[in-house]
Amino acid sequence: GYENRILAAEDFNNDLKDAGELGAGHTVTALYEVIPTGVKSKFANAVDPLKYQANPTPKTVSYSEELMTIKLRYKQPDGDKSQLIERPIMDGQLALKKASDNFRFSAAVAEFGLLLRDSEFKNKANFAQAIQLAKNGKGKDENGYRAELIRLMEMAELMQ
Repeated sequence: GYENRILAAEDFNNDLKDAGELGAGHTVTALYEVIPTGVKSKFANAVDPLKYQANPTPKTVSYSEELMTIKLRYKQPDGDKSQLIERPIMDGQLALKKASDNFRFSAAVAEFGLLLRDSEFKNKANFAQAIQLAKNGKGKDENGYRAELIRLMEMAELMQ
């Protein structure tokens, strides 16, 4: 849902540029599809070679447990200068069926969103798969919100 908040790489450190914001005490779930270096993908933007600078060649590592590095910037409520948080994300090699209920349900919601928008990134996503993932990740649903979403997903599948 932050596609419309994408910053140019050079704007990340610019505190005058506006990006996706979270308030104090809020949480967010971010799901990333990682395309490893060297893997050809129609989603990785092809960039013309540089004319006046050396074209960097991606380093190929036989195996690394580090998938990516997440960088976030934040400001104190009364601050003007942002602070950087930088964390590597390690590959836990956890099978989807062993992931937490919250992760599996979040993944189902994301897949459902891709289908509703008929996103170019949906690949082989389908309603049956999203519904099954949501059911498997329903977990504790004290207020019935997850069950309600599953019913909506089933209705959307019927309308398809």
